[in-house]
Amino acid sequence: MEKVFIETAKTDNGYCAACDLLPGWVVACTGDFDKFKREVVDSIRFYVDCAKKDGDEYPAVFDGEYELIYKFDVQSLLLYYQGIFSFSALQTITGINQKQLAHYAAGRSKPRPQQAEKIANGLHALAKDLMAVTV
Repeated sequence: MEKVFIETAKTDNGYCAACDLLPGWVVACTGDFDKFKREVVDSIRFYVDCAKKDGDEYPAVFDGEYELIYKFDVQSLLLYYQGIFSFSALQTITGINQKQLAHYAAGRSKPRPQQAEKIANGLHALAKDLMAVTV
């Protein structure tokens, strides 16, 4: 199954996205992330259906099985998880000072690539640990 990356950002009232495979395609939606994901799926289907109907080219990946991967920028990722984890908890997870994490989330500064990777790796490690839990 091929992966399609959706560049995702948190907005004041919802989410927005773009995809390198679909030039000019953007989606913006107010509401929660689940609603946003439904809008993305519907919009991609609409894009492909219109391209087929009009005889336009579109990426072949959309003719088969594909998985949408939502790729957040660091600020959006922190804003998304801020409602779930405190910056203190995120400091423990990522190893980055909570004050610095707050600056990233507020957009006052952008993390260097190494810091962004550290945040992603910390969250991936947490996810891996959670997936290992059995009930």
